[in-house]
Amino acid sequence: MDDGKNIEQLNREKASVARLSILSNLGLVIIKLATGILIGSISIISEAIHSGIDLVASTIAYISIKKSSEPPDLEHAFGHGKFENISGFIEALLIFAAAIIIIKEAYDKLVYGIVLEDVSIGIIVMLISAIANFIISEKLRRTAKRTDSIALEADAWHLRTDVLSSACIFLGLVAIKITGIKVLDPIMAIAVALFILFAALRLTVKSVRDLMDIKLPEEEEREIRRIIEKYSDEFIDYHDLRTRKAGSDRFVDLHLVVPKKLSVEAAHALTDTIEDEIARKYPRTSVIIHVEPCEVSGSCDVCDDECKKYGT
Repeated sequence: MDDGKNIEQLNREKASVARLSILSNLGLVIIKLATGILIGSISIISEAIHSGIDLVASTIAYISIKKSSEPPDLEHAFGHGKFENISGFIEALLIFAAAIIIIKEAYDKLVYGIVLEDVSIGIIVMLISAIANFIISEKLRRTAKRTDSIALEADAWHLRTDVLSSACIFLGLVAIKITGIKVLDPIMAIAVALFILFAALRLTVKSVRDLMDIKLPEEEEREIRRIIEKYSDEFIDYHDLRTRKAGSDRFVDLHLVVPKKLSVEAAHALTDTIEDEIARKYPRTSVIIHVEPCEVSGSCDVCDDECKKYGT
């Protein structure tokens, strides 16, 4: 399979799991909200709000994935990858808003009193929610890692916090069922809000990093340098290596110093080889190599040896 078809397949896979996340969250919002209103549980209603935010986030992720998959055009010559980073930042803001709403509702319950019906159905719903979100979040996480999608990673992290908060509320409702201590309900809601705030902070940092064009992670830069240096017997030196990322797209540029007498054809073939290998290692990578002639005056052993390879 060629690179174009492989990228297209990855894009389809990302869109498919994003749609699955939307459907899952929609179902959980309906079930949680109905259950929370039925038994008067602010912790379950807070979970419905959490899932509602996840539903919005999943929808944003789906839209951003579709947009970021579009090829470069006249207005976006470097592609649309940053749509994923922008969606991640928007999702983080939504999560912050959800946490504030939940904390306010929980505080009102603590101040004005708690009316809570039988929690048995809530226990069942929270258990189903935790299991369902764990399965979906694992699928999202694996796909995000395989396709290098920050939008799916953000969605997976949302659902993973939902797993933890649902499990927390499940245990709390069991405790209420056993002890009858209803004040545990708003306390659990506040715990959910804290989970959400942590997720929002982590997501904000990650999305802003790429929007600020911070270089690729150290391990990725090391691998790129390894690929370049693999062909060190065909050039003199390289410098000014720069890297950045936008969504799933990576950008790499560098200056390559070659023997003065090396032909344009040979230099072009060398840069093509390096660019292709980097792109094979990291799909959706744009590599630009600026070729420079060696500036050492006169003749030297290195240039002489290199030029002999090409009969110059």
